Parts: sequence; C-alpha cells; structure tokens
Amino acid sequence: MAQFYDARGNIYAVIAPQALCQLGVALPALAADAARLRQNWATQAIAAICDWPAGQRPQGAKAHRCDGLLIGPFQDAAPFDVLIVNTDGTLAERSGNGLTIFAQSLTDHGLVTPHLGFELRVHHDHLDLPTPVATTLDPATVEGVSGFWLDIGRPRFGPTAVGATGPGVTPVAFNSKQIHRIGRLAELRPDWNHSVFVRVGNPHCVTLVPSIDALPSFEQLHESPLNEALTAIAFAAGELGSGDPCPPGVNLQWAARISSNRIMARVFERGEGPTASSGTSASAVASAAWFCGWVDAGRVEVVMPGGTAPLDLREQAGQLVQVRLFGAAHRQ
Repeated sequence: MAQFYDARGNIYAVIAPQALCQLGVALPALAADAARLRQNWATQAIAAICDWPAGQRPQGAKAHRCDGLLIGPFQDAAPFDVLIVNTDGTLAERSGNGLTIFAQSLTDHGLVTPHLGFELRVHHDHLDLPTPVATTLDPATVEGVSGFWLDIGRPRFGPTAVGATGPGVTPVAFNSKQIHRIGRLAELRPDWNHSVFVRVGNPHCVTLVPSIDALPSFEQLHESPLNEALTAIAFAAGELGSGDPCPPGVNLQWAARISSNRIMARVFERGEGPTASSGTSASAVASAAWFCGWVDAGRVEVVMPGGTAPLDLREQAGQLVQVRLFGAAHRQ
C-alpha cells in the first residue's frame, strides 16, 4: 500500500491511485479530474494514509504521521502525473521534497530509466493558476549523495506574483531594493518587517531577519499563540486561515545570512504548518536572498532544521532566470 519516504526531514506517503481506490477512496481515474474534484475524496485519503493508527500516536508527535500524501503515478511512463495532498486536504502546486520523494519512488519501482531525466506534472485545483505544473528532474550525485536536480524554473517577485492584497502590505526599502512589510507578521515580532514575495510554482513570503538569533526556533513555531497566528496568515481563506495577505494562502519563511553563499531558514507551510525542511521554500529563500543582494548567482546552500539544501542559481543580464534544487530521499 502506501510507502513512506524521508527527504531532509520532510516525510511523505506515496500511494498509487489504484491502491488508494482499494481502500475505499473514490478517486477519479485521471489526475486532472481528481484535482478538480478533490473536495470529494482528499480528506478521506488523508485520514486513511496520514492519520496515526488508533493508539499509536507518540506523545508530543504531530497530528499526522507525515507531512503530506503523494498520489501517483497515473501512467506507466513519463511524463508522470502526481497529486500533492497537504494534511488539511488541500492540494499543493509544487513541493521540492515531495517531488524528490516521488522521483525516488519511481526509481525504486523501475519506472524511470537510470541516468535519464524525466518530467513530473503536478495537478491542482487553484483556478487562478495554470495546471499542471511541470518539473524536469535529472538524476545526479552531489558530494557523494545520489539524488535529483529539480528545475524549479524562473522565480517571480512581488505581491502580484503571489496574489497578495490589502492595506497590510506596504513597500519598504532594503539594500536598495523595494520589498514589503507585512503588517500581520510585523505585529508578531518587530524585526519581522522586511519580506520578499516569491513564486516558484507555488507562493512564498520570505522574511529577512538581521541575525540567526532573530529566527524563530522550530519548537517555537509549534507553540501557542504563535502557531495559531501564523496559521491564520499562511492558510488559505476558508481553509483554517484568513487569506490575509494572500487569499489562496502563502508559505512563510524566515531567513538569516550566515555567509556569502549560505542562508539559515525556518519554514511554516500553508496547509501543513511548521516543517523541518521544504525544497520550494529553500528555492524561494535563495531567490529572495539573491534579489536583496545577500548571495550571488551560482551555488547557494539553505540550512533548515531537517538538513541543508544545495541550489544552483543562474543569472542572465541581471535577472534570475533559473533555480535548480538538489534533493535526495530514502524510504523509511
């Protein structure tokens, strides 16, 4: 049935559509139809796969035994369709660690040709965005670790890129760049007042802080009342959140500069909450750091509680034209 994989502390369950149907989940046969009708089956799928079995939840553990559910493949050959289901039953447009895990699962089952690249297509139900979101993956070895380079593509910056609205979003200057102050974040802590909106397939809000000490700890992100306040900001309107400043919700990160090519970050995902690591969050953090002059194009590392993500930033004519993320996963 479902298999569980770990990528930098991010744990996803992977299950084939047919296996999910055998558990009584009425999943449509096509990924596009399943995404469009996700409210009919997603909550049931999360309960069947991601909930702890009765009496087996360890003391102090999260409400779910994994960070999300990957459903696929819907085909026997590339390009492969996949659904990324958050534990609140919503669909994600992209997940770096999730796609790394899915690619490793395809490799383990002999569905991809060794050493050759392939494409994954994520279907979602966000009506204002293109679907599916395609990502090319290339098998590679980095510092002795076998994994995949994910082509995240060209990031977009600013409120319009993520659908941020409202009077709480105000322009501010930072290192000669115009970024934004998010009122609801700045109200929580006074040094959370410089944020960069970034879209890397999914929406992000990266808050730049003056030092590592200004980062929230992974434990603090779980604690009340901070957790509830961040949930209201990050989660979509009507999905436990307020949709302010982004009605579809937004992934939150905090970033502090360690050195010229190394950034430390914390992550609070929409639809999930505090996360030990996130591939698209690492991509957004590296992109925001480049935008504000903290890092140059080339190899950049983003350090998160779950591990360090290597990234490759490519610049052309003063523009960031491509972000690549390296990921590796193993079966639990």
